Amino acid sequence: MTVEHLPAGRLGQIGIILVGPKFPENIGASARIASNFGISQLIVVSGEEFDQERMMKMATHKAAHLIREMRICQTTAEAAAPFHFIVGTTARQGRHRPQDQTPREVMAELAPLLAGNQIGLMFGPEDAGLSNEDLDLCQFASTIPTAGFSSLNLAQAVAIHCYELYTATRIHPFAAIPKSEFANSYDLEGMYEHVEEALTGFTFLHDTNRVYWMRNIRQFLGRMRLKKKEASMIRGVCRKLLWHNRQPQTTTPKEAHSFEEATQ
Repeated sequence: MTVEHLPAGRLGQIGIILVGPKFPENIGASARIASNFGISQLIVVSGEEFDQERMMKMATHKAAHLIREMRICQTTAEAAAPFHFIVGTTARQGRHRPQDQTPREVMAELAPLLAGNQIGLMFGPEDAGLSNEDLDLCQFASTIPTAGFSSLNLAQAVAIHCYELYTATRIHPFAAIPKSEFANSYDLEGMYEHVEEALTGFTFLHDTNRVYWMRNIRQFLGRMRLKKKEASMIRGVCRKLLWHNRQPQTTTPKEAHSFEEATQ
């Protein structure tokens, strides 16, 4: 099959993140698709080694460099760290997952953010898809609409998302800028750790509600598209709150009880 020649570099700041892939052929096929659309980063989250020959066979010589240069990470958080915005792909829906959209809807919203930002497209294992913990790292959730049977091959899902993203860049052209002002995943994860520590210190978070509230907080702040300096400011506020919380308590037990009642 032939495809239109794509201008070099248009999607050079995009990365394909494959979390726990089962078959080396799917990694190779994903590399081939990425190369077709000018995507230069392939990241695999896995603790095992994959057969190089089986990957290369599907990648073909045109995408062999992506296999040779692909980054292997032990955790999804490590893979996500450099990216400013991440699209998580999922066939499952739920109350505690990011609001899902079709690939076309997501890419239309994402295209204006391409200038100067590192963008990750994250795909889960063939048998289970991304976990809630993986999706916690994503600002967007994409679900491919199907006619009842929602089982697509991993490489097919990669191809659909790459195509829709490329198409969106033609509708919403952008001019690259040298450096992003947005916080990347590494900045955001550090901020969320401080937020969680501060809220735990003030007993807003407990073991019974920690995951629920932190997931809601992540989704709320994720919609804000925080700049790097804003994430640093929030961390500064949390550090100050933690400092005050560690000072000797001057509030009487009666006053503390009244405050708890007022905030319930």
